[in-house]
Amino acid sequence: MLTRVAACALGLTLAGVVGAADLSKVRFVTDWKAQAPLGGYYQAKALGLYAQAGLDVDIIQGGPSVNVPLLLGSEQADFAVGSNSFIPLNMVEVGIPATAVAAIFQKDPQVLITHPRDDIRSIADMRGKPIMISDAGVGSHWIWLKARFGFTDRQIRKYTYNLAPFLADPQAIQQGYVTSEPYQIEKASGVAPQAYLLADEDYPSYGNLILAADSRIAQDPGLVRAFVTASIAGWRDYLSGDPAPGNRLIKADNPEMTDDLLLHAIAEMGRHQLATSGDARTAGIGTMTHARWQAFYETMSAGGVYPADLDWRRAYRLDFLPPEP
Repeated sequence: MLTRVAACALGLTLAGVVGAADLSKVRFVTDWKAQAPLGGYYQAKALGLYAQAGLDVDIIQGGPSVNVPLLLGSEQADFAVGSNSFIPLNMVEVGIPATAVAAIFQKDPQVLITHPRDDIRSIADMRGKPIMISDAGVGSHWIWLKARFGFTDRQIRKYTYNLAPFLADPQAIQQGYVTSEPYQIEKASGVAPQAYLLADEDYPSYGNLILAADSRIAQDPGLVRAFVTASIAGWRDYLSGDPAPGNRLIKADNPEMTDDLLLHAIAEMGRHQLATSGDARTAGIGTMTHARWQAFYETMSAGGVYPADLDWRRAYRLDFLPPEP
């Protein structure tokens, strides 16, 4: 049974705490293979924060072939990670019954990466140049790059999550996460690449969103609130405490992860304040605001991504977030 102190640390009352035999089963799908940008969830599981909240959470690795909206819409998952703000709005547009209930990252970790070169000193300098973009990227941050910098689809080259084409071509440009690909490129080549964080150019997307199936929200809103609260507690501990417990689970799920990769990614999350900048400075990790969602929708709608009559407020809910610290 959970102690009063531990319950209060999670923002729970003793009335909401259950014994191990009564834990509610939860299926949680991530948007990629186990890695540090998902570490707070693994930390919550490793430290028993989910169990203390009455939840038996099964973390299911994502990857390039995992369709998060489909799994939520078909109720094969209770919760999932949404990579960016496009995903909840896209789900509204096509009628998938799932909702964003927290945003772990205030900044999307997406970067564009080049070799060291004098002709590129900003994202704007990449206009007209070939860029390797994933299929998922074409439907998300590429849309914003076209609207913001005048990029065109003629620039697109397919990115397959393989660094070899970039390493072989000194003129190559590719997408990546600030927490991973730049470091992997430097390790492979011995030369630090140039990495440009889209968020530094006011890319308005959240990152690492917690999505909840609407069926779960309707059936058990308390469970949704418990999952969000425990996840946020896991993220606070992972970023400011000892990440070793979460990292052990990450490496068990994804043996490709090494200690140096994990520690570098954690350092980059801190250096760029992915989870702690903006509104999170006062409201805490996971926070979202109506104003931020409205600004994202209006920017993308003006660019022709979404219709003017889309019920964009349906994409998110703020009432599952814990009180401000």
